[in-house]
Amino acid sequence: MDFSISRNDELLFEGKRKRLVEQLKEKGITNQAVLNAILKIPRHFFLDQDTILQKPQHIKLIERPALLEHAYSDKALKIGAGQTISHPFTVAFQTEKLNIQKGDKVLEIGTGCGYQTAVLLEMGAKVYSIERQKELFDKTKLFLPKMGYQLAKLMYGDGYKGWPQYAPFDKIIVTAAAPYIPQDLLAQLVIGGILVIPLGEGEEQVMNVIVKKTDKEFEKQSFGKFKFVPMLQNKAS
Repeated sequence: MDFSISRNDELLFEGKRKRLVEQLKEKGITNQAVLNAILKIPRHFFLDQDTILQKPQHIKLIERPALLEHAYSDKALKIGAGQTISHPFTVAFQTEKLNIQKGDKVLEIGTGCGYQTAVLLEMGAKVYSIERQKELFDKTKLFLPKMGYQLAKLMYGDGYKGWPQYAPFDKIIVTAAAPYIPQDLLAQLVIGGILVIPLGEGEEQVMNVIVKKTDKEFEKQSFGKFKFVPMLQNKAS
């Protein structure tokens, strides 16, 4: 990172992350690499990108009580353009189901503020991420390098189409509610690859994990209900 914070702020937020990780364990998250990533990443920065980008040298986080109150609670929060940063449990759950191995090539549909992207990078994945909201794309492509995450490849585009230029992918994660499984995403998975995607058009969606057995055979499992913003087609103006 190219900015500094006080030691008191560091200790305060570190303590909050530790409590969050304990909550995730209680809710059933067991993958230690996932928990380690969430313990390390300062989620509060991802909720205040504008300040980071405008005042990169020194930030008095302790003076922003909203961050203290909400940044490490297990809730989804608004990030602009009608989008949200997912519940930490949702991030952890989807990531755990991906079964990330170091060096995995992962396609992320829905970059948002980049928090999920950072979790994947911390776990050693090579991340290719697509965002259809231009406002979020423009901001996050500048923000992630400031956080020390220079290796993610980001694209402004339609997630339904995937990213054929860099396919195939070992894993694909969709962070918005899809009405159906996009065939382009299935086609861009390697044999043995995993797609994690929430399906449904109502207020709640069902999390699905799909494993590509052959070019025409897929194994699908469903895991409980979650809440996501809709996965929209085409680029936003």
